[in-house]
Amino acid sequence: MEFSSEDALRLNVLLTHELQAVRIDENTFTLYALTERGEARVALHPTGRKEQYLRLVREMLSGHALGSPGGYPLFIQRWTRMGQNSGDNIDKLLLLGDEEAVVSVAYSPRLSDELARRAWWCSQSGDNARRMLEREVVSRGSMGPVLANYLVEHLPFETSPHVVIDTIRIVLQPGLLDEQTQSRLWNRAKSDNAYYVGFLAAMPDTLPGQGTARADQEELTALLDPLAQNGNRYARQLMRVLSASGQTFLAACDDVLRRPADQDVARAMFHVMGAYFGVLRHEVGEELNLESAIAMAQQRLDSPDSELAAVLAAAPQCLPALRALMTLAEIGEFSVAPILSRTTAIGSLMRRKLEPVSEPVLEQIAVLRAAP
Repeated sequence: MEFSSEDALRLNVLLTHELQAVRIDENTFTLYALTERGEARVALHPTGRKEQYLRLVREMLSGHALGSPGGYPLFIQRWTRMGQNSGDNIDKLLLLGDEEAVVSVAYSPRLSDELARRAWWCSQSGDNARRMLEREVVSRGSMGPVLANYLVEHLPFETSPHVVIDTIRIVLQPGLLDEQTQSRLWNRAKSDNAYYVGFLAAMPDTLPGQGTARADQEELTALLDPLAQNGNRYARQLMRVLSASGQTFLAACDDVLRRPADQDVARAMFHVMGAYFGVLRHEVGEELNLESAIAMAQQRLDSPDSELAAVLAAAPQCLPALRALMTLAEIGEFSVAPILSRTTAIGSLMRRKLEPVSEPVLEQIAVLRAAP
């Protein structure tokens, strides 16, 4: 098969220009090219089967961009979504008119704000937007708000809780959304608490809709602040959960734990709690099952280190809260993994299977929310 004479002429003229990106609309059989002067368009006129003709066009583009008509190498496509494409000339992949090559650029650790702009022009998708926003150079660049607003606009159409959590976590990076948009997303969590999990992961200490501090917060802060100023981690964590932001965090945790939609939400929720409370964990990176977490908390209280002993001496009324904090410090995603790995249940059935872990955790949260 050969090019039609019209296509051969127009494509060869197009390739004499400095191209930034190329995309092909297979529905209208139109090739679009992005240049410094704007967008160029070439209508294609196949001389045979459309699929073969498109292959011929992409071979021409590949030969021009990469020096080989082979196009985007099939053997590395499986690496694309692992972010393994770190070559020096990833910009050339945007000239192939191949969506998989665009994905490779979006996932690349060498992505820049300018390459994100070109890749977004080539192919707009939620997955590409999320992965590009995970690069600080993009989230803090000119493309950051563009990608974030696209994700927010399309969020109501996402049906997977995992995707919702991931999207919320990513768009809540500093500087991407205004307060009004953040508040609107927070309000949606009342009907879909997967939104809460995204918020808790992204901004645990600055959540919208702040509630009130615990009733005894001022009294205890007066006792704990001198210790916290000297770096006492127990005092700092106590003050953190007693504050308005801490109580808001706990309330959202309570809501999600009572009605997680599926396993993704449950796992993510325990992961978030592990990150929040884990600053008091006895050994970094080691999560325990619930029974072991309760036993470890009591063991630490029975033989307190110097920092814990100082808090108990300054504010002995904090003993129940400290026990709850140190119990929650030991849990995480591992704490529910043995249950979830043995079932495919979702909804109410899954929640019943999680009750041996979720109910005691809710009790610990209740201790932290209620002043004695």
